[in-house]
Amino acid sequence: MLVRELTEDEQLKSLQLSMYAFQYKVPESDVQARLEKVKNHTILGIWDDDILAAKLHIIPFTIFMKDAEWKMGGIAGVATYPEYRRNGYVKTLMIDSLKYMRNNGQIVSLLHPFNIPFYRKFGWEILSEKKKITINKADLTFLDEQPGFIRRYSKETHIEEIENVYAQFCSHYTGMLKRDTDWWQNRVYGEDSQLAVYFHSNHEPKGYILYEIKESKMEVQELVALDQEARIGLWNFICQHDSMVETVTMDLAVQDPFPYFLQHPKVKTELYPYFMARVVDAEECLRRFPLLPENDPLFLHLEDLHAPWNNGSYLLGKGEIKVFKEKTGGQCAHPPKKGIHLNINSLSAILFGYKRPMELFEMGYLKGSESEIELFEKIVPTLKSSFFDFF
Repeated sequence: MLVRELTEDEQLKSLQLSMYAFQYKVPESDVQARLEKVKNHTILGIWDDDILAAKLHIIPFTIFMKDAEWKMGGIAGVATYPEYRRNGYVKTLMIDSLKYMRNNGQIVSLLHPFNIPFYRKFGWEILSEKKKITINKADLTFLDEQPGFIRRYSKETHIEEIENVYAQFCSHYTGMLKRDTDWWQNRVYGEDSQLAVYFHSNHEPKGYILYEIKESKMEVQELVALDQEARIGLWNFICQHDSMVETVTMDLAVQDPFPYFLQHPKVKTELYPYFMARVVDAEECLRRFPLLPENDPLFLHLEDLHAPWNNGSYLLGKGEIKVFKEKTGGQCAHPPKKGIHLNINSLSAILFGYKRPMELFEMGYLKGSESEIELFEKIVPTLKSSFFDFF
């Protein structure tokens, strides 16, 4: 089974497969523009003579890991014609995508799952959850007036300061997508989007909401606040719409304090998994990760069924990492007796901050002594994962 990268001349076949698999139609007049949008994608495909039987896209992105930036491969457009399904084509593409991303320095990967168990089999794990709250008109109660002010913007009047607020917000999280102006213009703003920015009295922007109003409903798609003043100022701006809307829905980072500080915090709240993430190159991720220094050494024995270069033992201690990779036959060079055994899913969940080592240990996903798990807890800083975008 041969996997190869599609040439630019073959990308129309990829679009045709997407339209069939995902049941949508691109007008003939828009086809060229759609092909232009995927020019920076790497499209891996499996062929049956001249028929593109299955394919997936790898999109080059950068994500924030708190103050650092890591190259990320975004998996999208995974599709197969029905007559070629259940032949292992997608499995082959997923495994080959890991090799490609590693060779291109994309040390982590993100995707939006159509089926979480399916992608878990290949090592992707839940990255973050989204919190959606629904507020009725009667609960749009103003809080104390703030000294700052609101200015509204749209796709046509977008300003760089908005991007700076988002980037500052991302530095508190892991997994957030680094956005350029083109991404803002073409992927963040919708046709009817408005963006309201809260400025301190010294004209410094400190937060924003991205929202739409349709049929007496306000949909807040993003809320970013760098301090409580901005958070309250944006809430009061939402309340100013009480004569226009019957309900307000808000998509929030799961750690966002809404609605705790409201006068009526008892609102409908939904929590659901969103994107998934995977460590592609474990050694490089561990070397870049801000592990906290501990004098006591700790071995991690990692298993990765689909990226064998990650298999091995990693010694953490005194701010250093030593790696003992598996030899042919599956045996680790100088295998240590002690340490924590875990798979790539668990390592991904821990490094992105979605789960803590002790949580996974208590659920049976980490194997080791309780003292080793406690040491791992000390070494791994407490992080918050989040993701706003879609691809």
